[in-house]
This record gives sequence, C-alpha cells and structure tokens, in this order.
Amino acid sequence: MSQADHSHLPYRLHLPEVLTSGVVFASPHSGRQYPQEFVRRAQLDLLRLRSSEDAFVDRLLGMVPHHGATLLEANYPRAYVDLNRGEEELDPALIDGVARGSGGARAAMGLGVIPRVVSGGREIFMGKIPQAEAKARIEAVWRPYHARLGALLQERRARFGRAILFDVHSMPSEASTPRQRCAEIVLGDRFGTSAKSETMHHVESVFRRAGLSVARNTPFAGAYIVQRYGRPASGIEVIQIEISRALYMDEERIEPLPHFEMFAALIGAVSAELAELVRGRGDAGQMAAE
Repeated sequence: MSQADHSHLPYRLHLPEVLTSGVVFASPHSGRQYPQEFVRRAQLDLLRLRSSEDAFVDRLLGMVPHHGATLLEANYPRAYVDLNRGEEELDPALIDGVARGSGGARAAMGLGVIPRVVSGGREIFMGKIPQAEAKARIEAVWRPYHARLGALLQERRARFGRAILFDVHSMPSEASTPRQRCAEIVLGDRFGTSAKSETMHHVESVFRRAGLSVARNTPFAGAYIVQRYGRPASGIEVIQIEISRALYMDEERIEPLPHFEMFAALIGAVSAELAELVRGRGDAGQMAAE
C-alpha cells in the first residue's frame, strides 16, 4: 500500500497490485479529517462530533486489496458531508435559502447531505450556514467521491462482466430495542431491489459461517448509495453491510477494544470470501493505492 499522504483529498483509493476481483468495498462514513474551521465553529466538542462516524471501519477493511479487490474510503467525516445522501437533500433548517420541504424527509430530520445533527439529535451549529458553504462542501467532497465510485463500478463491470459494491457501515448498540436485539450484521438490499437473491444468500452465509448473527433489511435496508448504484439487471449489484460497533469498539470513548485486531482478522477473512463472488484476471502489474 502506498504511504503517500492523501488526507487533503476527499477519498483514498486502495487498489490491489493485480486486480483479480470485480468486487468493490466502500466506507463512506469512516472519514476523520475534521476541518479546523468546522470544529472551531461547532457547538459540540470533537468527541460528540465523532459520534456519527463509522469509526475504524476503514481499518476493518484494510486487507481488501490483498484479496485482489478494491477499497474506496472517505477522508472527510459524515458530520461534514454525508456521502450516503443525495446532493439535493438540503436541510432548510440549517441552510439559508432552501425552501421548506424541498430536501426530503431525511433532510427535515437533520440528516441531509450537510447534516444538522449528529447521533442523539445533537445540533452541530447554532443557527444556519450560508447556502454557498453547503454547495462548496458538496463540490469539494461529495461530487469527487461519487464520480470515482461510479467510475469504479463501470470499470469493474466492463472488465469482469459484472460488479458488486459492498457499502460498509457500522451501527450503534442503540439500534437495538428492548423488545428486539439487533443482529451483529445487517445486510441491506432495499428489499431485493439492489442485488440478486442468490448474491444476498451467499453473503449472508459467509457472515454466518464466521459466527456472526445476520439480519436482512431491518432496521437498515440501505440508503442513497444502494438506491443509486444497485442495478442488478444491468450487472451492478449493491449490498449495504452494517457491523455492530459493540463487536470492536468502545462506543463512548470511540476507541478500539483490546480484541480489535482479532475482529479485523475475522472481517479480513470474510472480505476474502466476498471478493471471490466476481473473480477473473486483471491487468498484470496494476499498481496499489493512490
């Protein structure tokens, strides 16, 4: 893997030395490059700002390129730009000049492409931000990420005949309710619309063989990325993977648990099996991470 510093870029792309899999793994919510001005203006401290992060998911996926597959991870955090929202999902309660009701239900809840709140409904700023600021974040972070992700999926489909995107997230323990304990892994395919049933069945079996409990589409069926890119009839499938944070991190301190590396090895073994779903021969000598 390249040791170059890409912290100023909207994403980091990790390619295998030899591309042999049409599977792409992505982590859009594990970014932790918080702009100083953003942190300075926020009414929350950094720990609370990080509560919406899918912290350390990028580290869990670190072995992906060694399996001949591709890894795309965000650099900037979800609290700054949410890459799993459409760029039109603008919150009128946060952004000046946005018409009420125009950004959709998620934006109205404070969870638009430029979030108003983090976990627990805590507001990031007091008052509104200029529309120009929101558009600048989208232009600098959201559009380059999605341009690269879309191009990767098209390239993999062209080379291997099909492509699969695993959009990987983490879910807080509070996703469980007193009546129903959430599974350790939740797979989302928008109720069968973004991936073939045989693909979902295979993915579920891989996680179950790894000793993890699995649910489908409840409580997370997939959001913007699954909806936008999942086109099974056209050769591109997308499955959202939610991993319980309780398995590998202290959720209050946002720190890895002592057995983090063991769990990362388990996810590494799972990702190796998932990479086998679309296997072929890439161009010899394709270089690793940019």
